[in-house]
Amino acid sequence: METTRQLKVARLLQKEMGEMFQREMGHHFAGAFISVTKVRISPDLSHAKAYLSIFGNNDKNGIMDKTKEVSREIRGKMGDRIGKQLRIVPTFEFFLDDSADYAAKIDELLKK
Repeated sequence: METTRQLKVARLLQKEMGEMFQREMGHHFAGAFISVTKVRISPDLSHAKAYLSIFGNNDKNGIMDKTKEVSREIRGKMGDRIGKQLRIVPTFEFFLDDSADYAAKIDELLKK
């Protein structure tokens, strides 16, 4: 069970990271639209798992690899954005959220 503080910090990270991916990090990902669908944060607020949904590019694994390569830059930019609100900027671990693809696949199967 996540505490109220964890939920608030997770929402803040999701909002700020989503804006950052859209505005500042686009040059790294070859025009792909990256949406942060969920953020889970550890109880000590030092580690966050971010679930990303990728649109506009079929090489999702390549984009996930690139995200892991630039995770240090992402953490630095997040520190600039939220450094005054949090004592520790968490380290990030990124995962592919394929729930939208799964829902589209199920919808396609139901149409047949």
